[in-house]
Formats: sequence, structure tokens, C-alpha cells
Amino acid sequence: MSSFDTDICIIGAGAAGLSLAAGAVQIGARVTLIEAAEMGGDCLNHGCVPSKALLAAAALAQARREGAGLGLVPTQPLVDFAAVLAHVKAAIATIAPHDSEVRFAGLGVQVMRGWARFVAPDAVEVGGRRVTARRFVIATGSRPVIPALPGLEGVPYLTNESVFDQPDLPDHLIVLGGGPIGLEMAQAHARLGAKVTVVEAVRILPREDPEAVAVLADRLRLEGVAIVEGTAAARVEGASGAISLHLADGRVVEGARLLLAVGRRPVLDDMGLQAAGIAHTAAGVTVDRGLRSPTNRRVYALGDAAGMGQFTHLAGYHAGVAARSILFGLPARAGAVIPRVTYTAPELAQIGLTEAEARARYGAVQVIRQEMGALDRVVAAGGAPGFLKLVLHRGRPVGVTIVGPQAGEVIGPWSLVLTGKLRLSALAGVVLPYPTVSEINKRAAGACFSPRLFANPWVKRVVRLVQRRLP
Repeated sequence: MSSFDTDICIIGAGAAGLSLAAGAVQIGARVTLIEAAEMGGDCLNHGCVPSKALLAAAALAQARREGAGLGLVPTQPLVDFAAVLAHVKAAIATIAPHDSEVRFAGLGVQVMRGWARFVAPDAVEVGGRRVTARRFVIATGSRPVIPALPGLEGVPYLTNESVFDQPDLPDHLIVLGGGPIGLEMAQAHARLGAKVTVVEAVRILPREDPEAVAVLADRLRLEGVAIVEGTAAARVEGASGAISLHLADGRVVEGARLLLAVGRRPVLDDMGLQAAGIAHTAAGVTVDRGLRSPTNRRVYALGDAAGMGQFTHLAGYHAGVAARSILFGLPARAGAVIPRVTYTAPELAQIGLTEAEARARYGAVQVIRQEMGALDRVVAAGGAPGFLKLVLHRGRPVGVTIVGPQAGEVIGPWSLVLTGKLRLSALAGVVLPYPTVSEINKRAAGACFSPRLFANPWVKRVVRLVQRRLP
């Protein structure tokens, strides 16, 4: 039998790599974890955690401006931006020990720091040391795309990796890109007191339901965020504090700082994938439904590196799928329906197909819509626009769109319904606490049965017959 330095060599200490390493080592596998940058990956250090911490501070600032309808006197918040960023750093520091090298070494994981490069189908080199393994897992995450924008090489810019290290709040932030990262950062900065302009070549959140996006766009504009859609950036010039973004239609957007949020790409640079016979594209490592490379069966790819989506929860799910195959030799396939959320206010959540995607795939579909404003909990909180849209094909749910308060929380049960292929009667019959925003799920599910019950003449006849015969 061949001798290997380790059973599993995991490259990348982000959500996927850490989840798999912790589980594998605790049930007896020898695990080597290689990380060239910060433990915890992008989510902890530059993504999910800091962005949500910044959004939380921004929400409190916005709350000061609002509330007149609830009897509170609006006030202009005094924002200490340095203290806000200190809160962001504190949030990272609080979570960091759970992802730290110390913790994983304590679990028995061999942690190596440096850049891993394949030198053979069964070996990588890191820091001059060669590591052989039975199985390799590429979980290297992704990094911001830097567009080929004329003039950019001479202009300072921010990405999600540097936006939380600004020295002060910019007077005017230009955000290039209207995806989730761009819009979250746009709203956060606007609520903290900056002027913000978002420039998007197509339309903001192009993957999402246009009706839901319109609700969000109205709110962003109400809060002062300028949104420029349908025109690309042509060139940029200037210096920090005085940046000019020239658009293809001739307009010029003047601002103090530029944030690039035009997408992300997998981190696969200089990894020697060819030396290991690992097929890959610009989207990520080529893998089968079990997340395994078809050209090197020793290798798996998880999370962003697998090219199936760029979400922390997807990476964690991938770790579980790979563990089944790597640790127990059992068949495993990544088949869960993955939700996604844009954490603006209102939040926008989606699972499965949008209405447009469902119509393109199936043709005839049924759409059930429930308004957020009709919920007692939302009314009690002062009201808010939004809706839930349930899309069904042949009576089964194929997609759910939610825009409104707490949409990211409310979408949760639909993950269970769509992935588990549950009947809507399970959700329609559940008892929920009153009043809650999650009531909208029960209402949507119940609305599927209402026509069959209340509009069916045979049901009415049966009820009348039963009533006559009752004592």
C-alpha cells in the first residue's frame, strides 16, 4: 500500500475547508490544512461578517432619521466612522478564535501557512515542503474581479477586501457594480452619511425577480442612493478625493472614492493544476455532482472554487457532501436547493427559480403572491413594502422570492420544502407564533388550497348536507 504524509490535504481555510477539516480530524482522519492568507477566509475577514456588522451600524443610524409615523422625533445621527469600523473589527475578532490556527492545531489538524502548488497528481509543495495525500480538497475561495477599465491602473480603488480599512467616511462613494456586494455597501455608506452613486452596466441585481428589485431600488433611491443603470463605465481618472468615472453615454460621475464590486472569480492562480491533471475553467475546477475532479480522482473542489455559486452556506454544505465520500467512501451528490439573500433593507431572498426562470423552463406556471404590508406584525412595526411570490409547476413549488423585512429569515422553511420535496400542506398546517413575519409563508401555502376549498361547489354541498344531519 502506498504511503502518504496525510489522508486529506485541504487547501484553503475558509468556510468549506474549515468545516471539512474539523469534522474529518475528529473522526480519525489525518488532516493537513494549508492557508496562505488569513484563517477564516473571505467570509470572516472581508465578506459576510464585516459587511453585516457595517450594515447593523448603518441600520441604527437610519433608525434615528425615521420613526415620525410612530411618534418619535427624527434626528440626524452623529456618526463616528472610526468607531463604526472598530465595531466591524471587534465582530471579526470575536469570531476569529473559532477559525484560528490555534483551535485547529488543538483539534489535531496539521496547519501549514503558505501557497500550495501541485507538483504531481498526488503531491503539492508549500514553503519548500512536499506533501503527499490520499485526497486533496481545493477550497481556495474567490477574490474580487478587477475590470479592464481604462485609467484604473492610475486611480486608487476599494474592493470588499479594503473597504473596511478606510481612514474616514468618503464624501461621495462611487460603486461600480450593482450586485449584492455593491448594493449592501452602497446602502450602508449612504445611511452612515455619505453620498453614494451606483453604476451598473445592465440593471441592478440582474439575477433577481424584477418586481422584487424594484421594491428595493425604490427604497435605495428614497434614502439618497443614486442608481445609474444600462450604461457601462468607459474610463476613470483622478486621485483619492477627486475621482471621475466617465460613462459610455457621455455622463461623468464625480466622487471621492471608487468601490469595485463587479463580481468575483475563483482563486486558482499558480496552483499547478496542470501538473496534477486537474481540469478547470475560469469559473472554477471542473467537478462532477459529487464535487470530484473527473480528471484526477484524488481531487475535490468545494465552495467558490467549484464554480457552482459563491455563498458561505453553499461552501459549508459542500464540505458535508465531500465528507461523506472522502471519509466513508459512500456515494454523495450535491443536490440541495441553495437559497441566496441580499442583506439590504428591505432584504431580498430567493430560492429555486424566479418567476421568469420558471416560465422559461416550464411554460405555464402558477404564481401566488402575498403582500408583506398585510401582515399584522409589519403593520404594528409601522408598515413596509414587500411581498412573497410562490411559483408552482403542476402544484409543486419550484421557486420562492421574498422582498421585505427579515426576508433572509423567512426564506428558511422554503429551503426545507424545496430540498426535501415536501408537500405544501406541511407548511399550510404548521402552527406559528402570532404575530410574526413568517406568517407570510403559511399564508402563501394556504392560498394554494383556498380555491379548492372555498370555490368548490361540491364542498359547499357536502358541508350543507353534514349540517342538516348533525343533531
